[in-house]
Amino acid sequence: MDWLAHIIDFVLHIDVHLSEMIAAFGWWVYVILFLIVLAETGLVIAPFLPGDSLLFAAGIFAARGDLNVWILFVSLSVAAVAGDALNYAVGRYLGAKLFRKEQSRFFKKEYLDRTHEFFEKYGGFTIIIARFVPIVRTFAPFVAGVGRMGYPRFFSYNVVGGVGWVAIFTFVGYFFANIGFVKDHFPVVIVAIVLV
Repeated sequence: MDWLAHIIDFVLHIDVHLSEMIAAFGWWVYVILFLIVLAETGLVIAPFLPGDSLLFAAGIFAARGDLNVWILFVSLSVAAVAGDALNYAVGRYLGAKLFRKEQSRFFKKEYLDRTHEFFEKYGGFTIIIARFVPIVRTFAPFVAGVGRMGYPRFFSYNVVGGVGWVAIFTFVGYFFANIGFVKDHFPVVIVAIVLV
C-alpha cells in the first residue's frame, strides 16, 4: 500500500509537487497535466488520480504567473472531453462483449436494458453532474457506453460537463489564489474541495 501513501501525499501536498514539476519540466508540465486529466477521466482503472484538486492548484499557479491560465483551460478541457469519450468508447465496446449472452450470471441483458433506459432518461444530467464527483466522474462515461447512450447526446453533455468542470475549478483557483486563507492553509482547502 506504499503507492496509496504516495497518492495521498501527492493530493494533500499538490502545491509542493506541482511546484517541483514546473521547476523540473518547464512548459512540459502542460503535457503532464493533460495526461493526468486524460487518464483520470478516460481510464476506468484510474479514479484515484487527482482531478478537482489538480485543476484548482493549476489555477493557483497560473495566478502566480508560473502557468498560463488560458493554455490550462483549453488543454485541460480537451483532455477532459477526450478522456470521457475514450471511457465511453471502451464501455460501449466491452458492454457489447459482456452482455452478448441473453442469460449470464453477472452480465444479464436485462441489466443492460435497464442501464440503457436510465441513460436515455437521465444520462445528460448524469454525465454533467458526475464531473463534479470524484470516482463517479471516472465511471459514469464508461457506464454510459455500456448502457448504449446515444453518442451525439453523450458528446454534447460531455463537452458541457468537461469544459464547465475545468473552467470552474481552474478559474476558482486562479481568482482565489491571493486570498490569505487559501495561501496559508492550502492542504485544508484541497481536502475541503475533495470532500465537497
